[in-house]
Amino acid sequence: DNAPSTEQPYATRTVNGMLSALRGVLKEAWRLGQMSAEDYQRAIDFKNLKIVSLPAGRDLSSGEITALVNHCISLGNAVGIRDATIIGILYTAGLRRSELVNLTMSNYNPETGQLKVIGGKGNKSRTVYVTNGAQDALQDWLAIRGDAPGAIFTPINKGGRIIMQKMTAQAVYNLLKKRAEQAHVKDFTPHDFRRTFAGEMMDGGVDIATIAKIMGHASINTTGRYDRRPETVKRAAAQKIHFPYTRRRL
Repeated sequence: DNAPSTEQPYATRTVNGMLSALRGVLKEAWRLGQMSAEDYQRAIDFKNLKIVSLPAGRDLSSGEITALVNHCISLGNAVGIRDATIIGILYTAGLRRSELVNLTMSNYNPETGQLKVIGGKGNKSRTVYVTNGAQDALQDWLAIRGDAPGAIFTPINKGGRIIMQKMTAQAVYNLLKKRAEQAHVKDFTPHDFRRTFAGEMMDGGVDIATIAKIMGHASINTTGRYDRRPETVKRAAAQKIHFPYTRRRL
């Protein structure tokens, strides 16, 4: 059996590093004539271990989301409403921040809550929906912003005047970091809203193919990497399948 043992208590990357070093030693032995080409090929006939890892980052709790939104609302100004809306859309629609800043007024249908995301990853477009509190926040922000064409999310200067140009992705990153500090929420990245969105969709029983479409993933394998559900969830899923057998009394 040429398969390397995986029973040693080493991390997968450590094992793969050892295997790479072993291949190097075997190749040098072949070059020095210490083994035949056939023996060399047989000796290196093993594969690296597959590395399976969760995506970096973390999920935000419902309490953290509430703290962020409440802080934004407490500011009592246009900036606070805008920032609460940004949080709402990132959290409930699963957008990337680059997609969020590229949203324009023509991409939004207020009657249905439909948002058309243009130029996502791989330059692909898709449709998502903003509903419930996130749509309420968006309506409040648009009442402040006005209905002029252009970017939905715009900068606001220190005097409170709206600048009719799109925000940058870096500006979104900066404002979220600032709001996290002010609301005493543990550090997170904008992409963590996307991770949280995926996890909550899965917890809610939404099928992975639908989640992949909403998130703009070309493959459901990518979406599957966002699955952080514990073993208890897998057990609950297994219990949904009924096998018609009743234990006998012996």
